[in-house]
Amino acid sequence: MAKQRIGRRVGGSKTGRPIMLVLDLLGRRTALRALWELRDGALTFRALEDACESNARLLNTRLAELRAAGLVEHAAGGYRLTRQGRALGAALEPLSTWAKRWAKRAPASVRAAAAFVK
Repeated sequence: MAKQRIGRRVGGSKTGRPIMLVLDLLGRRTALRALWELRDGALTFRALEDACESNARLLNTRLAELRAAGLVEHAAGGYRLTRQGRALGAALEPLSTWAKRWAKRAPASVRAAAAFVK
């Protein structure tokens, strides 16, 4: 997969604007989940693999991408969010709050589909 760079085309965008870069990265399978699971502190690779319900190969790929983006680092105790990763988590909190309110008012068809998602 090509390296992400501001100004370079990314999935669904011809502009390579920073927001599109971030959304492309977060939209990759397991990426957002890994960031979310690290929000409370460091996790070993195995613990993160279990928390993400992922396989080792995919998680390894995503962690490499998240490390290259400066959002995750590996240190004593396992993987953890960098300062930028924590700032992204803080930026996502309002979205999480909105999603919880939305889920309570979502159409029945959406709520039924969401019941199958953990």
